[in-house]
Amino acid sequence: MTGAATLYEWLLFLHIIAAMVWVGGVVLLGALATRVLRARMPEEVGRFLGNLRVIGPLVLAPATFGVVGLGGWMVLDSSAWEFGQFWVQLALGLFAAAFLIGPAVVGRAAINAGRAADRGDHDETLRQFARWSWGYGVIVLLLVVATWDMVMKPGL
Repeated sequence: MTGAATLYEWLLFLHIIAAMVWVGGVVLLGALATRVLRARMPEEVGRFLGNLRVIGPLVLAPATFGVVGLGGWMVLDSSAWEFGQFWVQLALGLFAAAFLIGPAVVGRAAINAGRAADRGDHDETLRQFARWSWGYGVIVLLLVVATWDMVMKPGL
């Protein structure tokens, strides 16, 4: 048994915590979104989006950047890992895809759903929220694949 943890071990610990918050958060939001969609009540969409405006910046964004930043730091700190390894490149590619889908699909659909709700267009609110939910599901899938990549490290 060793005394003090290494820098790498602390980075790994924090990386895993950030990933737990990020993945757990998106799974929870996905489950809540499914409930909101099934209720088919546009006012529920408005409440959900209002909560999302708080949860996203306070919880999900720091976790997202923590996962990427700490992961990169671990690669730099370890002689076993390098950015040229396939599993590291795959992880960065999956992150980039999730990061792009966020504003391009999910963010835009959330804005459109909120605008439709504000003008009382219930059908458009639900349609845009269904689009948001689809995009969010793709992000969840990308995060599951990224988790597999982190554990299995293909190409090693």
